[in-house]
Amino acid sequence: MELLKGVPAAPGVAIATAVVLDAEDIAVPRRPITPDKVGSETARLRAALESARAEVDELRRTVTANHGQEIGGVFDFHLGMLRDKSMIGQIEREISGELVTAEHATSLVLRKVAATFAKMSDRYFSERVKDIFDIEKRILRSLFGYQQEQLTKLDREVIVIAHDLWPSQTAQLDRRWVRGFACEVGGRTSHTAIVARAMSIPAVVGLGNVASVVNPGDTLIVDGTHGVVIVNPTKAQLDDYQHRVETQQRLEIELSSLRDLPAVTTDGHVITLQANIEFPHEVDEALNRGASGVGLYRTEFLYLGRDTEPTEDDHYQAYKQVVERMAGRPVVLRTLDLGADKFDARVNTHEANPFLGNRSIRLCLTSVPMFTAQLRAILRVAILGDVRLMFPMITTMPELRQANMVLKDAMDELDERGISYKRDICVGIMIEVPSAAIMASSLAREAKFFSIGTNDLVQYTLAVDRTNEQVAGLYIPAHPSVLSLIKDTIRAGIRADIPVSVCGEMAGDPLYTLLLMGLGLTTFSMNSPDIPEVKRIIRSTSLAHAKEVARRVMSFDAERQINNYLRDETRKILPEVL
Repeated sequence: MELLKGVPAAPGVAIATAVVLDAEDIAVPRRPITPDKVGSETARLRAALESARAEVDELRRTVTANHGQEIGGVFDFHLGMLRDKSMIGQIEREISGELVTAEHATSLVLRKVAATFAKMSDRYFSERVKDIFDIEKRILRSLFGYQQEQLTKLDREVIVIAHDLWPSQTAQLDRRWVRGFACEVGGRTSHTAIVARAMSIPAVVGLGNVASVVNPGDTLIVDGTHGVVIVNPTKAQLDDYQHRVETQQRLEIELSSLRDLPAVTTDGHVITLQANIEFPHEVDEALNRGASGVGLYRTEFLYLGRDTEPTEDDHYQAYKQVVERMAGRPVVLRTLDLGADKFDARVNTHEANPFLGNRSIRLCLTSVPMFTAQLRAILRVAILGDVRLMFPMITTMPELRQANMVLKDAMDELDERGISYKRDICVGIMIEVPSAAIMASSLAREAKFFSIGTNDLVQYTLAVDRTNEQVAGLYIPAHPSVLSLIKDTIRAGIRADIPVSVCGEMAGDPLYTLLLMGLGLTTFSMNSPDIPEVKRIIRSTSLAHAKEVARRVMSFDAERQINNYLRDETRKILPEVL
């Protein structure tokens, strides 16, 4: 038995035997050509590019039909690269200038592009390297006449082990037989992980040398929720995880019955449960899970994987889908929350520490035309329903005031164009850095609501990069300092009579439900699948009990003590969850 710890990429548990994929590395020797062969090599390149574009276009259509337009849109990046005139020109110049084969020129140029992406400080773009390699292999297979090895002849349930899976390989996995996968490299923001979550395939990435540890036929447990892979588990471990799977299946059936019931405590206090979404198609799952609104609509997807900025109408049409589908339920639209190098890969902007750099509201306030276009779209769509606007990563009062000035300018522009919009739109802010939490009382005088982003609040309070596996153990939401900031923010909102919600991972973790309610939180926003479990806890306890739990927790001075106490209290209500 061996236990390996990696990065959770897609939640769930899978138990099956291993299939180990060899790393596909096509050898590309440097073969010279004579000048009279340049034309034929260029023609071969163009034919290979056309073939690759046709393959990717078909893959995109299939994925879109099965999993939605936004997931299929992952492959827009591939198509964009395959149509990129600059890149194609570089390859053709390499053929004619260096007198080499199309294969060698393709590999050389694509490897240079991959190296450029790898140097980018933002994790999103550094992880696009695998997309570049995916494109390179696809072109080379066409040039060499190779057929891609696919997992199409399976007749049993398996877990795929690989150094890496290209996004296109992940999208083509046969869900009937592939129960999960584990990779040596990768992160949660990779396209591979995005596709895995869309397909509901449990996955763990960033496992180091897993391909050398696992042999074909080994029995594996992949715990995609906690980022754990167990190789040749003991009978006790198999029994334990099988019991977890069965328990989870029963619990899901039971929790599904709560969908249309209110989240109300046993002593009659109503709690609002909303959903965090990234793509318009996620609205359906949010409603099916019982969400009473969208508490966080991340709008970044409109900017990623495209060559140009989204237009005002691009924004409007995407938001319109969500607002109309929510049919009067509240929708909180968060403005762009990206770093400068993630926003536009064409600008090779290096920041030594992007988490403390030109990102989020700072980027918007230095890119006013882009920001204004988004604000105009939000103002326009707000007349269709209960739409609220939220600025992310506010750290100072001048930032909030400047953002509101840009919003006023957007209103003036719409007035000049004679376009209808919602002038009295509700404007709130995210509390996700210590400075904002500390001055929450002052910010509450100018913001109409707060939403506490616990993911970043923990990161910035404890100086722990939440995406860095090396310090993952130091990322502790239950740290007393973090809880103190959350408590103070909630109290500031209550005193100012403005709504306060939590939209970070803590909101969807049943371990913290009692604590957050006890601190005075009345609105939770979380990933849709987490709603039923949180609702079950709320409906099984009283607010008086939650307040007592919060009082005890705030008297502790060690995170281990806090976690142990919360675990014990939660198990009394819903032991199956923990």
